[in-house]
Amino acid sequence: MAVPTNVDRVLLAEPRGFCAGVEMAIKALAWMVRSFEAPVYCYHEIVHNKIVVQRFEAQGVVFVDDIADVPPGRPIMLSAHGSAPEVVAAARARGSYVVDSVCPLVTKVHHEVKVRASKGYRIVYVGHEGHEEAVGTMAVAPAAISRVESVAEVEALPRFDEPVALLAQTTLSHRDWEGVAVAVRDRYPDVWSPGRSDLCFATTNRQSALMAMAPTCDAIVVIGSSNSSNTRALEKLALEAGCPRVFRVNSVDELPADLSGTVGVTAGASAPEELVDEIIAFLAPAQGVQVMRVTDEDEYFPPPRNIRELQSAIGVAAAGLLGGPPAAGAQFDDRALAASDVLAALHTA
Repeated sequence: MAVPTNVDRVLLAEPRGFCAGVEMAIKALAWMVRSFEAPVYCYHEIVHNKIVVQRFEAQGVVFVDDIADVPPGRPIMLSAHGSAPEVVAAARARGSYVVDSVCPLVTKVHHEVKVRASKGYRIVYVGHEGHEEAVGTMAVAPAAISRVESVAEVEALPRFDEPVALLAQTTLSHRDWEGVAVAVRDRYPDVWSPGRSDLCFATTNRQSALMAMAPTCDAIVVIGSSNSSNTRALEKLALEAGCPRVFRVNSVDELPADLSGTVGVTAGASAPEELVDEIIAFLAPAQGVQVMRVTDEDEYFPPPRNIRELQSAIGVAAAGLLGGPPAAGAQFDDRALAASDVLAALHTA
């Protein structure tokens, strides 16, 4: 593979890569892999990233799109994007051990849907057709939701007799959200919306970092898979910012060799840091790497309850095997362990 020789510098977006929800989900599935005999089943891709999925497949994880494809009695994990209530119920009825790794921000939207629907609202939900998060959210109260993703679709909605609530897929770009939200508010002036935006803070932060560096870039590299909504939003934003060359890639092998000047690099919320390192090494900027930091991101989501119980049980068992009291079980510091390190350990196992 030819290596670029004319890249002057790399502008590296910060924040980038794994968000708190992805960190939580990857580490939870890694615990499942280490704790149960293969195969472990996962409903949908744990996160939307090709490399992450392949890494877990190599460890015996089987990703399915239908709970009925899971043999009865096998451990099951539900993906970070959130699952329909009937899927959660089916998994609990079928699996020997079930962990729901849904992102807490998605759980918040599910709760808002449930509450507004119970109060008689018609929910206008801004989300991408067929996206797993949107499908799971709409299934919470399907008779009460109308999904839209464009101003034209908002204008095609009827005049509802019931009060209207406005909710959103968490991984939308602000540009995709704002125009549609304005159209909904114009059409339904009394619309209810949550006091705190449904849009994911990590999505917002990554877009802000991209926009901070876009005006000075000759090219921008967005790392992430095509089925990742927040990654595609970054790609679209870079194009709309007027950057002359924008590349969304899964790996360094997909980059051209004729990049030159100043190259911006960012990564979607489900892209591992190892891909960032590989791409920077490939670009080999003559003047080095400049970090474009817009905020410090220190949010942390603890493991799902079932994983916390598993961690505790393993600690107690280990203490017992060593002849110590149960209280001597190791207290595991999940926050100190990065999901990127977990993935690397899986790769070398």
